[in-house]
Amino acid sequence: MILHIISRDGWRQAVAAGEVVADSLATQGYVHCSDYGTAHLPANLLFTGRTDMMLLVVDPDQVPVRWEPGDGTAPGGPWFPHVYGPIPTSAVVATHDFPPSADGTFALPAALSRVDGNPG
Repeated sequence: MILHIISRDGWRQAVAAGEVVADSLATQGYVHCSDYGTAHLPANLLFTGRTDMMLLVVDPDQVPVRWEPGDGTAPGGPWFPHVYGPIPTSAVVATHDFPPSADGTFALPAALSRVDGNPG
């Protein structure tokens, strides 16, 4: 499974439209996603302190995914799953609130370390 970070409002809009269409699809050609070990990296870079974020658990077999180096990562840095097209809401197998900790930073919710196909 792969993860996509989205606001609650963004998720409501996606449900109404039947698909997740992130701004990055128009600007970069893909929707940014993460795996269980890297979701905190973009969350802390882009969403520190936001209390309206969610994690979507996406079945990678239902979307066109390419694993590529992250934007701006150093050689040998983490690779991320990029979805080349909208994510149909039917490919989202679970949703989870993604609140920051007291200092505003994010860590993978403990519940995700034991469910949704995460091996860790």
